[in-house]
Amino acid sequence: MENQHIIVRVATPDDIHYSNTITDEMESSAKARGTGIAKRSPAYVELKMQEGKAVIAVTDKGDWVGFCYIEAWGHDKFVANSGLIVNPAFRGHGVAKSIKKRIFELSREKYPDSKIFGLTTGLAVMKINSELGYEPVTYSELTDDDEFWKGCRSCVNFDILTAKNRKNCLCTAMLYNPEEKLKEAEEKAMAEKAAAAVKQPQLHVTASGDIHHERRRRRFKGNIKLYERWLRFKRFVLLKSKKEGGATGSKKKFFLF
Repeated sequence: MENQHIIVRVATPDDIHYSNTITDEMESSAKARGTGIAKRSPAYVELKMQEGKAVIAVTDKGDWVGFCYIEAWGHDKFVANSGLIVNPAFRGHGVAKSIKKRIFELSREKYPDSKIFGLTTGLAVMKINSELGYEPVTYSELTDDDEFWKGCRSCVNFDILTAKNRKNCLCTAMLYNPEEKLKEAEEKAMAEKAAAAVKQPQLHVTASGDIHHERRRRRFKGNIKLYERWLRFKRFVLLKSKKEGGATGSKKKFFLF
């Protein structure tokens, strides 16, 4: 890895010779984590390269570094950035973040009006998503396209997903909604304009006459440690439920929002 420059770019048909290496690493990485991602064939990865719907990272010497691709669901209303994988030899150097940023940009270019979503168990990915503007959401806010959910069948936790009627699982759902982001940007611009004109802190007067400073809404990005504890609890509850009752039921009742 020494003295090698890493290039993150949109994949092309010239990159299809990396497809077997990519899919092999996807499978071995999923097994090592104990969770699964939608299993893809080399042919599927090659198709994404040919369509210009993938991002690849390589060194200037031609070594494969990382990969991610775009999938559209529900008549292009939803877009997923799927299959993020990084060569183990290059992990811990910000490669995943660079790939996620580029695939997000590519998704916005190709599908400017689509909601971009993802399912992940990794806190590092959640943090990157948050920086890009994603927010944690419930599964009901994701696509209802059956073809997408069929991709979860290769995951070891698929029985949990089906037992919960696709309403919950170990993965966390995150969503980027372009309409909401546009609205937030407009509201922010209006607030900044008003603040610049008044040059006074925002105040809120209660019914009793008390005056308080307006408090900003807490964001996911600022609460990553709290969210990490919640994820550990969620994993404990779902796996315990699976162990005690299997995919069809449980001896105990657990309430997850």
